[in-house]
Amino acid sequence: MLPTRSADRRAQQAHTTDAFGSAHALPSLLKIVPYYGSGEIRQMGAPVASSDPDALGRLSDRIRVGLAGTDRSSVRPLLEGLFGGRFAQRHTEKTMFRDAYSLGEGSGDGVPYAGLIHPENPQSGPYGGTSLVWFPTTEAGSLIGLVVGTRGLSPDEGILMRPGHRRRIAALRRYLAQRRVEVWTKPDPAALGVLVPKTVRERFAGFDGTFQRYGREMYCTAVVPSDPAKARWVVQAFLDLYAHERGWQVLKPYEAEYDRLHGELRSDLFPSVDAEVVHRLLQSRHFVILQGPPGTGKTRLAEEIRERFFGGQGMTVQFHPAVTYEDFVVGLTPDARAGSLRFAVRSGWLLEAARAARERPFLLTIDELNRADLGKVLGEAIYLFEPGEIGSERPRSIRLPHQAEGMSTLDLPANLFVLATMNTADRSIAPLDLAIRRRFAFVHVPPDREVVVAQGLGLATEVFDRLTDIFVEHAPPEALELLPGHAYFIAKDTADLLSRFRFELLPLLDEYLRQGFLGPASSELSAVRDSIEDAVHQFEHAASTK
Repeated sequence: MLPTRSADRRAQQAHTTDAFGSAHALPSLLKIVPYYGSGEIRQMGAPVASSDPDALGRLSDRIRVGLAGTDRSSVRPLLEGLFGGRFAQRHTEKTMFRDAYSLGEGSGDGVPYAGLIHPENPQSGPYGGTSLVWFPTTEAGSLIGLVVGTRGLSPDEGILMRPGHRRRIAALRRYLAQRRVEVWTKPDPAALGVLVPKTVRERFAGFDGTFQRYGREMYCTAVVPSDPAKARWVVQAFLDLYAHERGWQVLKPYEAEYDRLHGELRSDLFPSVDAEVVHRLLQSRHFVILQGPPGTGKTRLAEEIRERFFGGQGMTVQFHPAVTYEDFVVGLTPDARAGSLRFAVRSGWLLEAARAARERPFLLTIDELNRADLGKVLGEAIYLFEPGEIGSERPRSIRLPHQAEGMSTLDLPANLFVLATMNTADRSIAPLDLAIRRRFAFVHVPPDREVVVAQGLGLATEVFDRLTDIFVEHAPPEALELLPGHAYFIAKDTADLLSRFRFELLPLLDEYLRQGFLGPASSELSAVRDSIEDAVHQFEHAASTK
């Protein structure tokens, strides 16, 4: 949460919390946008009046030309025009606007800038906290970005040190870079001792003075394109992200544009996984691991790939701590058929799969790969897992310790594909060592919100969104992998859903809290957990009194 909130915003947040308590009547006039944010909601009846319908366009035109334009008027009216022109007028405070274009006049060594800052700062001079600023130049146009004031993090420690903000600016960088915009972000916005890297400064030609003066304070910056339409789009992306962090209400005519941006950023945080993409990866790499938290459909996806692309030809094996080399590769097994105890050679799952793959494409699926001691289970067979040499003229092979069904050596045929699943939330499991990791391609399978929404249970979507909000906004990087998957929210009806919450989701959240997996975010998670429990109890009480 931000350090300061207006009274109406606090009322909105209270409304959100109150609305969640009912399992029967979800708020029909409220829309959560975006679900991964700070829990913001917007009334669908938001004001639609716009005193300046092209406020953003005029501002972006002024920004893109830098100091080369003929307009020498103050940029402050353009910034003020955003409020009532794009955002609700009530968010305006006179101390939040900065226009230091005059620093570019004459032969001084000042660095001109303009932008939006935290309103608790003084009207002039150095400021603190995060800001949305652009730096105009005469020759190179403008550099726009998020910058920490030279007075330090205060009063925006709550934004700058929050994992959710770091995740959003990283998503913004990828979003802009995919569209050929020169952009850079600092991994940690609060790391004021870290300069913009030399390679970045060289890439952003024409902004040497800006980097020399503010290279420690910048943490997300991009070159504003000269093309008017593209410039508007880049400025809009930065402005709407900044507005989200500040909690500004966007006016109704611009909701779709605002939501589209945050939808793109959300998709970057939780990209959907397509069976066709995984199949293509299997064809090129042969060995693929589907990794993600529990309940995200990894096993189901593996089964779909086997049925759709391998005609059902394959086998699934489950790894666990008791699985051995003898189970997976080859070993001896007791055989008492001859009336006395003797040992027979038994082919392991890998040998069986390799034998089947000599006739047709075959998929070996290994469920819960990381639950076994892979060094012991694979043994020397790890040497065979080299994607670049499968099907080559001289494929790798190993000598087996026991001859099995006429096989004394083993190589992996070109028609053999291995698809494994891995639960990233199990902290009792040691991470894969690098020798094994480099031989596999990894596909992250995140929770899929669309699956939850598609079933039409509003409570399921709301609880999913609230938990996602907590994890994205507050959880450290390693804890984000603990976000419960969409399978926990799939049900036939509300009664079935609340039963799943009581007997599956709540015990999982309790375990997370007991183990302290979310660290500082535990209190936030505990509050949502209690709200889920209250909804379950209210439903059960209502059902028992009918």
